[in-house]
Amino acid sequence: MKITLSAIALMAALSMASYAADFTGQLMDATCAEQSHTGTPSAATPASPSAGSATTSSTTSSKACNATTATTAFALEANGKTYKLDSAGNTKAAAAIKSRADRSADPTKAMSAIYTAKVTGTDSSGTISVESIDIQ
Repeated sequence: MKITLSAIALMAALSMASYAADFTGQLMDATCAEQSHTGTPSAATPASPSAGSATTSSTTSSKACNATTATTAFALEANGKTYKLDSAGNTKAAAAIKSRADRSADPTKAMSAIYTAKVTGTDSSGTISVESIDIQ
């Protein structure tokens, strides 16, 4: 009986690790994206009508809300849905943008306007608990 319970506990623990998924999409400024989706205009974004829920993205907000090296709160637009990154993910994304390979050779080189990222983590109500992030 003890062995059976141990085996069940082990399988349950291992199955929890299998819920991590890969999300690939455009890395965005979460604050800007959230304001665009709620219809609240800001200096960084043009006012645009929001026809969907807070997790549905629009082309206007995607272009206006690109992540930069100054961004502190990140979101990922993947498969037509916008996911926020957790605090650890925000730290990892900021570090990844600042240490991109194309900038390390020439730091004066202009940055790309759009960052595409592959994020591995677990989605919980629209927020990804980030395990790893790779800026492409």
